[in-house]
Amino acid sequence: MQPAPHIPVFDAIKALAFVGDLSMGQPIDHSARTAWIASQIAAAIGRDATVQGHAACASLLRWSGCTANAPEFSDLMGDDVGGRRAMLSTASASAAAEFAGSVGPMAEIHCEVSGDIARTLGMPPEVERTLRHMFEAFDGRGKPHGLRASQIPEEVFIVSVAGDLEIFSRVHGLSNALRYIAERSDARYPAFVVDAVQQHAVDWLHALEQGAAADMQSPSDALREATASLELIADVIDLKLPWMTGFSRRVADAAFACAAGVGLGDVEQGQVRRAALIHGIGRASVPNAVWDSPGVRSEADKERLRLVPYWTDRAARRIGTLRTEAEIASFVDERIDGSGFFRGIKGPAIDVEGRVLAVAAHWVLLRTSRPGQPALSEADAIAALKNEAELGRLDAAAVAVLTGHPHEATTAPSNEATALLSSREIEVLGRISLGDSNKEAARVLGISPSTVRAHLENIFRKLECTTRAAATLKALTLGLL
Repeated sequence: MQPAPHIPVFDAIKALAFVGDLSMGQPIDHSARTAWIASQIAAAIGRDATVQGHAACASLLRWSGCTANAPEFSDLMGDDVGGRRAMLSTASASAAAEFAGSVGPMAEIHCEVSGDIARTLGMPPEVERTLRHMFEAFDGRGKPHGLRASQIPEEVFIVSVAGDLEIFSRVHGLSNALRYIAERSDARYPAFVVDAVQQHAVDWLHALEQGAAADMQSPSDALREATASLELIADVIDLKLPWMTGFSRRVADAAFACAAGVGLGDVEQGQVRRAALIHGIGRASVPNAVWDSPGVRSEADKERLRLVPYWTDRAARRIGTLRTEAEIASFVDERIDGSGFFRGIKGPAIDVEGRVLAVAAHWVLLRTSRPGQPALSEADAIAALKNEAELGRLDAAAVAVLTGHPHEATTAPSNEATALLSSREIEVLGRISLGDSNKEAARVLGISPSTVRAHLENIFRKLECTTRAAATLKALTLGLL
């Protein structure tokens, strides 16, 4: 088994920020702009460079847990992306409070997952704690725990007002934004933070328009030197759709094997593998209801799907260490006959790395159960893949490699992981991670729902989690799923 590819940890943070921005229906520079404003607020209220860095990192990771509760938001709003965009831009303080009151369980999922992500990335405890309390409010009416102001990290208030300023000024104009923020003084955030915003907002926003946040640098030497597994990015992306749990890892394994089989060199094999791990970034821009629909889609929905690789390319290429991989990933839905997207190019215009990734992704999709379409058997998947090659849509050499030696990803759990959970608990978690209810998991595994519930309680205790999404992410990180 090849070691997991790593990138600088601050690049991983920026990649997660892009995923979060797309999931929340925001421009892909929203979190970066918020982070810059947050650092300015911290400085304006007299906090040192360390706190400024904590506020910036928490801003970039603020939406990292939003793929985890996308299914719940989809059930509540129909459109998880558009619904969250509307929620963030709601100007009325009372309407915003009412909105927040309806999403308590989703806030719990979000905060737990984003906190776990921060811990996995090796963030300072102050950043992790901020993320775990991100939706708490100064007046004690926040979520998920309704903490008193004295119990809430100050960085929560700094990041919250920075995010509101960035969004409100963009959507409603600066004067209205300052008025809306003032209405939330000593409710959502403390008055002294609001005062700093009122005093400096004009200058800050002018600096942003001059590109102040365009090339944000790591706030500390420790972050510049640390690295993070690219597989974590893949896992966070895949949390958006339960049926895609582990999807990007499987595509990466298949693409790596295929790249070797068609004769690509070691460097190119590594690039294809990394491209596969990030190829789903753009999926965050499309509502779950569109992905889950097995029937005919509207032209608007088709266009959103066609733009998925475009958004992957736009977001990932802003990270220097992933620029080559971003370009490769953007070809995942192109087809040799020109019928693919988003470019609609054909033949020699598609490099071999892009062709390999397209074949690997299609192979894994054929072998994945999704709403309204069960996974194909290996034999049927091979036949379907060969048919695509015969029709001139997929690269024949790459298809020959995968169909000649069908690649099914296997995981090798660490000793720590196998010691944590029993084989039955892993089976239960495997079903739950795919979105099964307790009853559905019980039926598939041939046990009672009460037994599933008991196993889940043990799983949560052993993995130190309280939500299914957090347990899924930790299990993926440990190689259990």
